Amino acid sequence: MDLFDLFVLLYVAPEVGKLFFPASIPTLSLAAVYASFAVTLLMRPVGSAIFGSIADRNGRKRAMTIAVTGVGISTALFGALPTISQIGVTAAILFIILRLIQGVFVGGVVASTHTIGTESVPPKYRGFMSGLIGGGGAGLGALLASIVYFAVSAVFPGPEFSVWGWRFMFFAGILSSILGLFVFKSLEESPLWVQLKQSQKEEAKPQKAPLRLVFSRQYLPVMLVNLMIVTGGGTAYYLTSGYLPTFLKVINKLPAGTSSMILMGASVAAIIASMLVGSLSDFIGRKKTFLIMGGISLVVLPFLYLGMASATTVPSITAYALALSFLGNAAYAPILIFLNERFPTAIRSTGTGLSWNMGFAVGGMMPTFVSLASGATQNIPLTLTYFAAGVFVLYLIGSLIIPETKGEFN
Repeated sequence: MDLFDLFVLLYVAPEVGKLFFPASIPTLSLAAVYASFAVTLLMRPVGSAIFGSIADRNGRKRAMTIAVTGVGISTALFGALPTISQIGVTAAILFIILRLIQGVFVGGVVASTHTIGTESVPPKYRGFMSGLIGGGGAGLGALLASIVYFAVSAVFPGPEFSVWGWRFMFFAGILSSILGLFVFKSLEESPLWVQLKQSQKEEAKPQKAPLRLVFSRQYLPVMLVNLMIVTGGGTAYYLTSGYLPTFLKVINKLPAGTSSMILMGASVAAIIASMLVGSLSDFIGRKKTFLIMGGISLVVLPFLYLGMASATTVPSITAYALALSFLGNAAYAPILIFLNERFPTAIRSTGTGLSWNMGFAVGGMMPTFVSLASGATQNIPLTLTYFAAGVFVLYLIGSLIIPETKGEFN
């Protein structure tokens, strides 16, 4: 649900660009919108530092409840913002400030959800859970955003969407807070965290500051190596699933209804890919899975971008979109459990949250760079191929450097 809130912007990027960041060149307007998306991602490490420490000290459940509520409220507030035609440049400033606040809360959600899930299942299912929470959660969030986009586009067709439709897309974010609070009432605390707290009480050991430990000489090198993998996986996501709404609208020029149906299918492909590849890492290990998916993506993604740009029929465009979404999400499916296995329970929320959010912050900036480097909309597909190739070279280098972590969970 928190990712649904975050993804809403991707579905209304062209409208938001015109209303808050107008420019004579369409790619510059798009770049500004994606830059505001990147700003949120840059604040996510701050949220991980704050809420990760809360989760490691006071429990995953408490941190998650506060963070999810904050994400929903901050998202809904976007729908109430005045536009640049109403109050001038102040509108853009308010938009960016809200993005900063939202980013802190989203970082907090990641720090808690990305640990409590894998800590609550048997070891043989942790890779599967990694894919379900990371990619599956993102896929479900995108699927919900697609459904809302389809419904809102039908209620506010054509020009009306630019007036009222985009606002109701953001208003829908409040649902995540309501549903989140409902779910958390019956949520149990992480058994590994409870066990750790019990042992600390029995041994009367004072708990060291999680953030200080993560940046200590022992764990800082671990986090730096982690970033190579997470940056590659995060970029893979944002240049595939994350860029698809804009690609379909700007490059393929499909109507909103058709695009939303394709995006729903792409979200389902993302969920399937995440669970399959996450499960694969339970059988062959994390390192081998990274190497296999990195090699496939490096070779195949460029062909998919160029093929989708030249496709002229809805079935062929759909096929390319499904393939892009599958590969983009498969690449980072085992990352969550890999990060969990790199940090002990006492600092797992802080270490995992920081590693994940710092890497995804870099990945989230790539759509901005793609839009700026393209110069014109017709150049976007070729620019995407160059960026994807470079990123997966980094991803493969990281895959070679990292140790195998399967089974190292303490």
